[in-house]
Amino acid sequence: MVSEERSGAGAPEAEPGGTPAFQRDPSHWLFKLSADEWIQAGLTELRRAETALANAQLPAAYAGLKRAAGMALNGALIVEPREWGRSYVEHLVCLAKDESAPEQVQECAARVAGLKAAPGEVVSLRTPKTEERWVEAAKTVMAHAYAIVHGHAGGPAEEEPRGNEAGSDAPGAEAPGSEGGG
Repeated sequence: MVSEERSGAGAPEAEPGGTPAFQRDPSHWLFKLSADEWIQAGLTELRRAETALANAQLPAAYAGLKRAAGMALNGALIVEPREWGRSYVEHLVCLAKDESAPEQVQECAARVAGLKAAPGEVVSLRTPKTEERWVEAAKTVMAHAYAIVHGHAGGPAEEEPRGNEAGSDAPGAEAPGSEGGG
């Protein structure tokens, strides 16, 4: 569980933005990779899952999509510790029930968590559109994790700077206080 979070003595020093600096711990299930490294691992796993889908290897594809989304969520857990369990599937199930997450993300997490290969010789009927929805669901969960890692998850986006405040040379961008007409 993430409640093993480091605090008190031995906790990493805070970075200038107030967030704790990442401290790698190869023996810890979560801290063996940084948040960005978990996102990258998830992207690698996503490519494997897409290849498995293209080769009609459903069990491998389903497992890969769950792993990809779960790996990305590990990155989010480093930045925002939550009680999302330890396994990738536990992360997805908990995210699907997390009311602080956007509804679409919750639905996608549930869709990915619910992927199961049919037992034995049963043939699963599917279409390319269905497979695309599975991949898009995993990508949505991964995008949510990325947004958490990079500070843009949930709620309205921060207001963008306007005009020359952002160094914009775009037409219509005016310096604060200017009236625009010349």
